[in-house]
Amino acid sequence: MAAARYDVEKGGRNNGDGKPSPPPPGHLYPQRDGEREWVPWLVPLVVAVNIVLFAVAMYVNNCPAHAASSRRGGAGSCVARGFLHRFSFQPLSENPLLGPSSATLQKLGALVWDKVVREHQGWRLVTCIWLHAGVAHLLANMISLVLIGLRLEQQFGYVRVGIIYLVSGVGGSVLSSLFIRNNISVGASGALFGLLGAMLSELFTNWTIYANKAAALVTLLVVIAINLAIGILPHVDNFAHIGGFLTGFLLGFVLLMRPHYGWMQRYALPSDVKYTTKKYLAYQWALLAVASVLAVIGFAVGLGMLFRGVNANDHCGWCHYLSCVPTSRWSCGK
Repeated sequence: MAAARYDVEKGGRNNGDGKPSPPPPGHLYPQRDGEREWVPWLVPLVVAVNIVLFAVAMYVNNCPAHAASSRRGGAGSCVARGFLHRFSFQPLSENPLLGPSSATLQKLGALVWDKVVREHQGWRLVTCIWLHAGVAHLLANMISLVLIGLRLEQQFGYVRVGIIYLVSGVGGSVLSSLFIRNNISVGASGALFGLLGAMLSELFTNWTIYANKAAALVTLLVVIAINLAIGILPHVDNFAHIGGFLTGFLLGFVLLMRPHYGWMQRYALPSDVKYTTKKYLAYQWALLAVASVLAVIGFAVGLGMLFRGVNANDHCGWCHYLSCVPTSRWSCGK
């Protein structure tokens, strides 16, 4: 059994002579001895639910029936009508992402500021996470969820990953509602950015266990920067991305804290050797406490401002550039 053990800090195997072999290339996120390795099922379930709900949205949308009764044209304007029939997509001029109409998305629970604040439909902060504007939107988010979520669930289990995913999605919805009033918002992007944020804080709080610390940090920061940069393009709700990322970043300190290297090393010691190192380090507890306070305050302030009808743009004249930066090639029309 000793030969099968992993060196906790370096990520390599113990060869039985007390000297661990070099870690395998690219082994940035090690699963360590003594830790349970979960079989991921929540992430595949979430993917399946999102696909089913998109099919439901297309069924409710029923483009041929609505297009036939529209004054603007006949049913032939629906995309793939001859193949998909009732499930055919809205005209590309209306929805280039191959999906349902805005009216259908609103009916099923899209995030709409007016309905959340004035009609007290706060449940839309949650339901919008499970809806997508089109096939392209759905595929991009679900592929990202599989790539990000499976590893997290395998290491930390479905409860913690599920909490981060859902709460981060709501955090993204809240920030989006504070800055965007004239457009509807749907999609799991905020929840996905929450998982990215949790990965970053998990790297910080569990710093001692990583073999290639710099490589892990740079890789993750590049991925986050690219995704946030895409968010400054028009018609992309970067506020949902930022809100989800910040929420997940704080929750990662709270929910993804792992025993440090020194404590896990006890597995490699003889059974008659008493090991007294504490399971968690002081800085881990400090990060947990600070992140918990900031998360509670952030949600309290954000929800309070939202349901009072506060327009965050009035308090931050430059913040709209976080979601769209106008250039000579495109504008950021309301």
